[in-house]
Amino acid sequence: MGTFVGHVYPGLFLLSYGLYQAVVVSKAVIFNDSLLHPSSPPGNRGRWARLWQVSYGGLLKTLAGSVLIAYEISCVKGGLILMNRELPPRFMYAKQWQHLTMFVLLTLHGCVDVTSRNLLPQRCLLLEKGTLVLTFSVLLLLLVSHVQDSEGVELQTHALLILVVALLTLLLTAALWTPAAVQLSVIETFLFQMMGSWLIQAGFILYKPVTGYPWQDDDINDIMFVTTFFCWHVMVNALCLLGIYGVSCFWYHCHHPSVRLTGSRDTPCHTSAVGPVYKLLQEVEQSEKEDRALLLAQSSP
Repeated sequence: MGTFVGHVYPGLFLLSYGLYQAVVVSKAVIFNDSLLHPSSPPGNRGRWARLWQVSYGGLLKTLAGSVLIAYEISCVKGGLILMNRELPPRFMYAKQWQHLTMFVLLTLHGCVDVTSRNLLPQRCLLLEKGTLVLTFSVLLLLLVSHVQDSEGVELQTHALLILVVALLTLLLTAALWTPAAVQLSVIETFLFQMMGSWLIQAGFILYKPVTGYPWQDDDINDIMFVTTFFCWHVMVNALCLLGIYGVSCFWYHCHHPSVRLTGSRDTPCHTSAVGPVYKLLQEVEQSEKEDRALLLAQSSP
């Protein structure tokens, strides 16, 4: 991963996944649908409805993780070995093994997603969320260790990436208790987009600068502009998320005008509380009023 391609390919995957999640979350917000058990689009029945239930996110994670594992192993000449044969033996390729651990966890998480959503008799949401939290917790630890020998521009670039991963880890941990919260899903989608776009930017900063000249670690202006570019990524990704929501609203309004955009057609309307529970409460309140009136009458001279 310590190459231009090693930063850009994972970044493209994360950015693609974030954009996919933006479409899913936008649909859930527009139709007031459940993010945990989304319904198929209007008019989709039979085999098309089954295709809608396929965990495309899980398939994407599994495929991307497998490709990245193969790429990381192929980049090491002579094979990826753990220790050399010298005495005393020394560990070899520490950063490559860290990259491999990240990609293996990504692949396993994709397999868990597919298994939970499409193979188990009943979806196990706790298993999916727990695996995701475990993946990002390990990723955070590996990234903190990854920058031990970094400095200057490289250190600043990875520190901002660690900030995004730390926020995402906290958010995913909170989502274990409130998995259906739309607000958390929107922020999660935004952070995935940030992580992907910033990894792509890091590849250009560290390995292929646009100017053709490397960034200078001893130039404070270069280090400050790394943070400035990060802030620009925040604004662009926020606008992108808002744009996807706007396009989704326009799309569903044009192609499904009979469906209300503020809620699902099957969502029951709230009616006035005239049921037996409400009548019982009225009787209890009336009884309390009569008791208070009786006590006042008895206490009066």
